[in-house]
Amino acid sequence: MAFDPGTEYPLGRRRPDLVRTPGGLALGELELHGEDVTAAELRATPETLRLQADVARATGRTQLADNLLRAAELAPLPDETILEIYTALRPRRSSAGELESWAAWLEGWGAPATAAFVREAAEVYAERGLLAV
Repeated sequence: MAFDPGTEYPLGRRRPDLVRTPGGLALGELELHGEDVTAAELRATPETLRLQADVARATGRTQLADNLLRAAELAPLPDETILEIYTALRPRRSSAGELESWAAWLEGWGAPATAAFVREAAEVYAERGLLAV
């Protein structure tokens, strides 16, 4: 069955065949009280986040779609790295150079949308005097 992002929301109900856990379980196979279920198995996968972004974009929610695409890029990263990036993006926590280092790292990781977001934040912080000195 073809995927039509304009009519597939919510994916879990309308297209559960497209939703899988990080370990590859189909949504219908997932048992929340099962022995093999860990917190990591309940995370959204990059593929599911990209599909959700397609749905959001098809319904005119471009900002949400952009956020979901960045989430898809970051989903495989360890929680500690996500927290480091989050902390670096707080006002007055990072210099322009530090934010550029994060952006370059993210590009190398294969996260160009998130790298662009970090660069945009650096520009806005520079304009507003919110960079670390």
